[in-house]
Amino acid sequence: MDNTISLIAELRIHIQELEEKLTALRISRRVLMNLLDNLEKEKCEQLSLLENQNIKLRKNNWHYAQTIMHQNSRIAKLEEKFNFFSTLT
Repeated sequence: MDNTISLIAELRIHIQELEEKLTALRISRRVLMNLLDNLEKEKCEQLSLLENQNIKLRKNNWHYAQTIMHQNSRIAKLEEKFNFFSTLT
């Protein structure tokens, strides 16, 4: 009988320890889930920022290419005029 009471007491202590571990695991899981959520939000924000920056850079690149093409066209016309006038003299 005394043995049984001792066994029951030990089992209750063990159950209490397991319940405490379970509570700690639940808290840890919540913390990890919050961290994952925050990382996912941060990743989405950075991705959005990079996409916007990429669009802006492409737009600037297009304008720069247009400017270069225009300048090259002007240079070609000036070279034609120069060659024309140099053949006259």
